[in-house]
Amino acid sequence: MSDDVPLPDQLAGALHPRETPDLIGQGPAQAAFLEAFNTGKLHHAWLLTGPRGVGKATLAWSIARFLLATPESNGGMFDTPPPVTLDIPQDHPVARRILAGGEPAVHLVRRGGVGSQEKDRDKAFSEGRFSKEIRVDEIRVLSKFLHLSAADGGHRVVIIDDADALNTAAANALLKMLEEPPARTTLLLISHQPSGLLPTIKSRCRTLRLGTLSTDEMTRAIAASGVAVQGDPAALAELSGGSVGGALRLSLMDGLAIYAELISLIGTLPRLDRARALKLSEAAAQRGAEAKLALLFELMNLALNRLARTGATGAPPTIQAAPNEAEILVRLAPSPAQGRIWAEVAADVSARAQHGMAVNLDPAALVLDTLFKLGDSAPR
Repeated sequence: MSDDVPLPDQLAGALHPRETPDLIGQGPAQAAFLEAFNTGKLHHAWLLTGPRGVGKATLAWSIARFLLATPESNGGMFDTPPPVTLDIPQDHPVARRILAGGEPAVHLVRRGGVGSQEKDRDKAFSEGRFSKEIRVDEIRVLSKFLHLSAADGGHRVVIIDDADALNTAAANALLKMLEEPPARTTLLLISHQPSGLLPTIKSRCRTLRLGTLSTDEMTRAIAASGVAVQGDPAALAELSGGSVGGALRLSLMDGLAIYAELISLIGTLPRLDRARALKLSEAAAQRGAEAKLALLFELMNLALNRLARTGATGAPPTIQAAPNEAEILVRLAPSPAQGRIWAEVAADVSARAQHGMAVNLDPAALVLDTLFKLGDSAPR
């Protein structure tokens, strides 16, 4: 695969989670895992949950390095002290092999290439064309891995990134493995929306919940991401809600500029600037702009929720994410009643956008119609 083609478990333009040497934040989750390890209560399967982009995959790879590089306690006189961190030196052989993608004791389950035949899927994968689901074929490959004995009799780690993508057949096949877990094997399931998983899968895993990062943690994580961030880090942190992955995605897709234009356009309400609205809708309809269209609606929903919050609290958010945002939000959401109107509009716009993109409605018409709806809802 070309280095320019992002993997299905990688944010385009950013480091792969296995390449991220340090996990920033998430102290409680790390402490919970270490306690289980140090007390001999290491569960065979862990469900790593939390908002998208807060470090779940980075934690999974940190755990993999730790388990393969840290000897288990034998309780003897010369036993080493219990570890107090998951960190493993970057020059450790395990860390080097994982970084190179050549650690035989780690198996990664992720979405494969599209196609019905194996040769077609391999070609599609190398070209960056991935299935929308983790299929049962990927779980069958995992089964073969689990039935092989570890070369040195040591530990093995399985990372599933992400479990939300498992289709029904794959989920049922994985469940059988969780019910009869192989010895000396730890399974790490990453999930952004655990409510969608089979209850029987969740019941066989111990959950590690990860939270959003603080502003300081966000700043450090963004700096360590390997991405040349464009725009104000504080604004990126504000719009991403404490998600490093979300902030990097915004930066890489010029999200701050799109949000600034959107807020400026909303600022023309109730008399919507139709020329600018048409220009924005046409940009969203260009060939290959599907990701930008989805981002535009995400940012639109975010702006509407910030309007609703301003109306409910009587004050705009502390951090402005666009020029003149505070002034525009206060003018368009002057009361709790108007805040409730914007909250209802946000829910309606989100539903309409999801439906419109699902049935392939004309993107330009979808954006323009949504902007006109905002005009109808603005206070006169």
